[in-house]
Amino acid sequence: MRILRGKVVSGKGDFSQWIRKLHKYYYQKTGLNFFPGTLNVKLDRPYHIPKNALCLDAKEYAGKVSIYLVKCQILGHPGYILRTDRNEEGRGDHPHTIVEIACEVKLRDVHQIKDGEEVEIILD
Repeated sequence: MRILRGKVVSGKGDFSQWIRKLHKYYYQKTGLNFFPGTLNVKLDRPYHIPKNALCLDAKEYAGKVSIYLVKCQILGHPGYILRTDRNEEGRGDHPHTIVEIACEVKLRDVHQIKDGEEVEIILD
């Protein structure tokens, strides 16, 4: 088990539209009905996607980017780190110190989380 620690930060809101559009693909890969949005966490050190991560390949949904999915747990909820291949390769909008967590609930509302609060992400 590995634990990532970081502070919650605001995102751009891009993943919310893609979670809605690609819901069935995410469900097929993970078995979870993701809330349409992610919790962005700025880590104290870079995180790289492991080689054995699940991947929603762009070809599967006729898209332009592939999305890596890494199973995790946050605040007692099962979830997944989502990262595009572009971000993982260093060509995207986020540095490797930012991870986006998707799960079945809106974590900010359920746990009254605000920017700057520290959270732990548990990886299997």
